[in-house]
Amino acid sequence: MNADLLARLRLVRSQGIGPITFRQLLMRFGSAEAALAAVPDLAARGGGRPPVLYSAREAEAEVAAVEAFGAKFLSVGQGLYPRALAELDSAPPVLIVKGDQRLLERTMVGMVGARNASAAACRFARGLATELGREGIVVVSGLARGIDTAAHDGAMDSGTVGCAAGGVDIFYPPENRERQQRMSETGLVVSERRLGHEPRAKDFPRRNRIIAGLGQACVVIEAAPRSGSLITARMAAEAGREVMAVPGSPLDPRAQGCNQLIRDGATLVQSAADVMEELRPAGHFASPGEPFAAGEPAPVDASADVRCRVIELLGPSPAPVDEIVRLSGASPGEVQLVLLELDLGGRLDRHAGGKVSLTA
Repeated sequence: MNADLLARLRLVRSQGIGPITFRQLLMRFGSAEAALAAVPDLAARGGGRPPVLYSAREAEAEVAAVEAFGAKFLSVGQGLYPRALAELDSAPPVLIVKGDQRLLERTMVGMVGARNASAAACRFARGLATELGREGIVVVSGLARGIDTAAHDGAMDSGTVGCAAGGVDIFYPPENRERQQRMSETGLVVSERRLGHEPRAKDFPRRNRIIAGLGQACVVIEAAPRSGSLITARMAAEAGREVMAVPGSPLDPRAQGCNQLIRDGATLVQSAADVMEELRPAGHFASPGEPFAAGEPAPVDASADVRCRVIELLGPSPAPVDEIVRLSGASPGEVQLVLLELDLGGRLDRHAGGKVSLTA
């Protein structure tokens, strides 16, 4: 088995190590194997117990199960891992994919919307996905009821990517079983969760960031205020992607979110031509090897004074890391090291927008 993959899998599946912590560890230590060896000491310096590490036996069993299922692992910064997704700070360190991986090399557009969508909206989504497919665009969605299902159906023959909230072997919702099986053969199903993982409420926002990160643009069709679709649109905007929305009747609550997006500056979409007009030229995104490019030399330790200053600046309310660097007077590398130690010690929470807080 691939030793680097096993080490990466052990790291990302270990207790308390999320995508940002994974990225920080690899940037600092150069390899997952070296990071694994350093984790216990870092956690102790952060004032907590070392996280429970995923064992080599568990990693080997997971790799064997994925291979037996006919799926593959993709690691961030390597091989066919999607370049657009790799640009996200919260990019999944490891993806499990089943189907035609060549779709990841093509231009992708996310398409999301209401689960209880109207018949007219589903028809529009299906037609828009078909038109985009004829233009060579791969449609990405979340395998949910309503708009997601219509988008996948419209792009089934041209190429569609389904982002699963659970494992790629879990059919959710159950009525999409045949659809997902077909996608895993002619399209592609992706997930960061291990095989057999049943989706829970917290998995859907995590899934949404993959949809937002894969596409050069995100099209929203029918979305109520405070819906998951608007969360995906916000994530896409934060990632620097084009946000587009299909307008709807002001009398329909399902259209209020889309109309709000348009009022706030999203591109109004009436046809595939509107989407194509906003797409960036191919090759815009960084190469797969760039996410872990070295910057300033990473300090091997931070002084007690720096550690105290950083901890004093932290509190229960999220604060931007850049602000902590500025107020502490320490170098970015020293601050990131202290935050990494606290994170591995279970004393730090990371939030969207590069903010951190002390764990309550």
